[in-house]
Amino acid sequence: MFGFGMPELIVILVIVMVVFGAGKLPEIGNALGKSIRNFKKASEGKDEIEIKARKDDAAKKEG
Repeated sequence: MFGFGMPELIVILVIVMVVFGAGKLPEIGNALGKSIRNFKKASEGKDEIEIKARKDDAAKKEG
């Protein structure tokens, strides 16, 4: 699509790991997946969009 080959994707992955760290990658992937899913639902005209607060965020706001 954009002409990205394997070397370019590896360089991008290394940069992302340096910036965010290996521990944050699953959270970033999860958030990216949810946002893509919500975008698809919105473009299809469905009214429900998944917006849920994490347990950690809710606990921080309360305490």
